[in-house]
Amino acid sequence: METEPCCEEHKDPVVEPTEPEAISESADRDSRTKLPCGSVEEGEELCGKEPAETERCAEESKSTEIKSPSDPEQESGGTECKEQKKLKKTNSWKVVRFQDPSQDDDVLERDSSAESLFPEYALKEWTTSTFEELFVAEDWQDITEDRLLRKKVLESSAPNALSPTWGQEVSVKMQCVLEDRTVVEKDCKLLFVIGEGDVNQALEECVIAMQQGEITLLLADSQYAYGLLGREPDIPAWAPLLYQLQLLDIREKPDLLTLPIADRIRIGNQKRERGNFHFQREEYCLAARAYCMALDMLTTRCKDGINGSVKAEEEEVQEYRVKCLNNLAAAQLKLEQYDEALHTSRDVLTLEPNNVKALYRTGKLLSDMGEYKEAMEVLKKALKLEPATKAIHVELSKLVRRQSGGNDTQEWKAKPAEMLGDNVAPFVVLSKKKPSGISWKFILGALVVALASLVTSLILTARN
Repeated sequence: METEPCCEEHKDPVVEPTEPEAISESADRDSRTKLPCGSVEEGEELCGKEPAETERCAEESKSTEIKSPSDPEQESGGTECKEQKKLKKTNSWKVVRFQDPSQDDDVLERDSSAESLFPEYALKEWTTSTFEELFVAEDWQDITEDRLLRKKVLESSAPNALSPTWGQEVSVKMQCVLEDRTVVEKDCKLLFVIGEGDVNQALEECVIAMQQGEITLLLADSQYAYGLLGREPDIPAWAPLLYQLQLLDIREKPDLLTLPIADRIRIGNQKRERGNFHFQREEYCLAARAYCMALDMLTTRCKDGINGSVKAEEEEVQEYRVKCLNNLAAAQLKLEQYDEALHTSRDVLTLEPNNVKALYRTGKLLSDMGEYKEAMEVLKKALKLEPATKAIHVELSKLVRRQSGGNDTQEWKAKPAEMLGDNVAPFVVLSKKKPSGISWKFILGALVVALASLVTSLILTARN
């Protein structure tokens, strides 16, 4: 989903990728010194939360989409977008409410961020009606059989207008409010591909039921929007949403082979961020799907004879592929797809042999599968790269115990790196602790005392 440079920024849930890797350069540098956790046993973690590439940006991004280059046609268009671009200086539109223009003529100065993108449709349904009334209104159409997704056509399309299908790219003008009419989304040109999960289910289901040029109201229950978790900080849990939409354009999805590398990087990163959003919400299937689509986009098609700039772009593609693969492996571990996670981690090591996160995951998975020799080699390499990482030491200790048949009298110890230099190989130290148990001398003494007591009692009984 791409957003053309436009009048209002679109608040999308993917803005806070706190779990998987973020795109920021500072986060990228930090990720080289942190390790992924995967499903680390006994609560040991390499970097806190899973997946490893969890970097929280210093400033949360205000939009999920990566802005595309300026459209010459937009620049030559009217002044509407130019004026509204100034609104990016304030986020007040996120907390304002729409007002009926006919009711505030006396107001000298208004916050223009409260302006609707559809000022000619300041209807009662959009401004004052409760959602409970709209869910039972007879002049609304049901998009789904459960009556939890409904629409009302405000302006019909032209005769024989086209309708989009799954897999096509659409352009939509949209705005969205909560029941108290707090604005939570607003975009004058939102681009997304139907069926790829770029937006929530409500938007996909409604757009595919529209025709080009149509303007409609969409009422969506929380099950088709953001459900139990909501979307921090603006959409609470179980919140239904009211949209106003116009389907602007329909076109085929761009062919991957024809897209420049820069465009593939931009779209691939957007899909990766969408995967991060789902991972945070513990929607691991959707996260894995988004990462796979990002990997499909983050490919190169260049042959021999490439110039320096193209080579640099290819290296950038490879860097983002590594991030995507690491995040995908983390999602697969959460889904208990261990074979797939091992394959994905090995793909990372093919691109970046010294990636500590992938080395740790690979070693741990091999250890769990009983491949102790290979697991030891991989974990040794990870330890050499990150000798201070506790999680690697913990995993090596478990591996040593497994190799010794579960005998806890053997312990993993790593020699201090400052004493050994590069030689940080593990070694086994036999414990000098004596086996616990009751002394035989104590047992013998107890038996003697017992026998003496018995003899004494017999003598006394005989005398009596």
